Amino acid sequence: MSITFVPTPAVQPLDASVDHAIQSIVSGVSTDETCTTDLAVGPWDFDTRPGYGPGSSMGDVIPTGAPRQGELPAAYREASEDELDQRIRAAKATLGDRAVVLGHFYQREEVVRHADYVGDSFQLATAAKERPDAEAIVFCGVHFMAETADLLSGPDQAVILPNLAAGCSMADMADIDQVEDCWEQLADVLGDLDAQDEHGRVPVIPVTYMNSSAAIKGFVGRHGGIVCTSSNAQTVLEWAFERGRRVLFFPDQHLGRNTAKAMGVPLEQMPMWNPRKALGGSTASDLLESRVILWHGFCSVHRRFTVAQIDQARAEHPEVRVIVHPECPMDVVDAADEAGSTDYIRRAIAAATEPTTFAIGTEINLVRRLAAQFPQHEIFCLDPVVCPCSTMYRIHPGYLAWVLEELVAGRTPNRITVTADVADPARVALERMLAAKPPVVASAR
Repeated sequence: MSITFVPTPAVQPLDASVDHAIQSIVSGVSTDETCTTDLAVGPWDFDTRPGYGPGSSMGDVIPTGAPRQGELPAAYREASEDELDQRIRAAKATLGDRAVVLGHFYQREEVVRHADYVGDSFQLATAAKERPDAEAIVFCGVHFMAETADLLSGPDQAVILPNLAAGCSMADMADIDQVEDCWEQLADVLGDLDAQDEHGRVPVIPVTYMNSSAAIKGFVGRHGGIVCTSSNAQTVLEWAFERGRRVLFFPDQHLGRNTAKAMGVPLEQMPMWNPRKALGGSTASDLLESRVILWHGFCSVHRRFTVAQIDQARAEHPEVRVIVHPECPMDVVDAADEAGSTDYIRRAIAAATEPTTFAIGTEINLVRRLAAQFPQHEIFCLDPVVCPCSTMYRIHPGYLAWVLEELVAGRTPNRITVTADVADPARVALERMLAAKPPVVASAR
């Protein structure tokens, strides 16, 4: 008797592309849900209009005068995904070491595949320093990230943002005029903000999240403050508490609250500062008794995550491991198993030795990419609605192809520069952060 062996069908790799998922939803192939079908069209359809574009930040009010992108030539708007992929590869090959492409974790898969470095905002800004001979740094991220890269790169290097309309609603929630006004009001309540007490501490130390403009970083540098990231926020707050009786933390209230709460700061000592209200909406007594003054800012991506989503994930997957970003609201962080930066989330999944179900509370592009990279695990986004960061999503491969081919032609489009009066104190604040080293731990929690 002969036996016929039927080969087992190969498992199809997961498609990491959020764009493909959205196109499938809009065409009716997929029954999943997206927050807006406008995501299916090119970002150039929205670049000339005020606003953050379709996606998670579309309801946020953009400041007057926010940068807008000029019209992208039709050749790039009308090109297919494969054609753009080929043009990007060809331009990169021609440019060689003259250009380096940086891709944030939250970028489209069609863009990230061309990045020489992939990481969070600070990782990418420092990665640019590893390529001092590169004439151009093409930063596939958002505006504040390109500014930070300009702060840390060489004077002869051009930092390019492929789409000038790629801003950040959270960063825009604390502008320099509002922060200067807040500082003046705090001086009225707290007294001389440079006066030291018997322990050498000043009344308040400003701390800004990396997700802020260069102008805000410069303000912090001028006033004895420091920059933090989501991975070193506790170390930075410890640094600040050694030097000040309280901290003014901006622009993200949730990262500030979650970090300070984990350090034992009571919630009643963390008043909110709303820049549209006198004394930020607090009383003088609230401010005098405060330890951390939280700015009324937030990330529209991470505000989408809820405790109900976590409850649903646990009901459907009893052994699920829930990890969320610390920009999520406090109740979500408290309900999760773990909270950590984008790099923490990535490392936690990579370190899992046994097949695990992960429910992740962060931007969908990263979650889908992790699911494709680690098929031994079941990885899904806590939010079932496909809704990427609206500003990150404005970096389309058409824009990347355009800026690279412009560089090949000897032109430098969309250059991001920070003036010296802002750059010098901003670098001081960044250098303080680099000097504030977190304690070495044996392994991630």
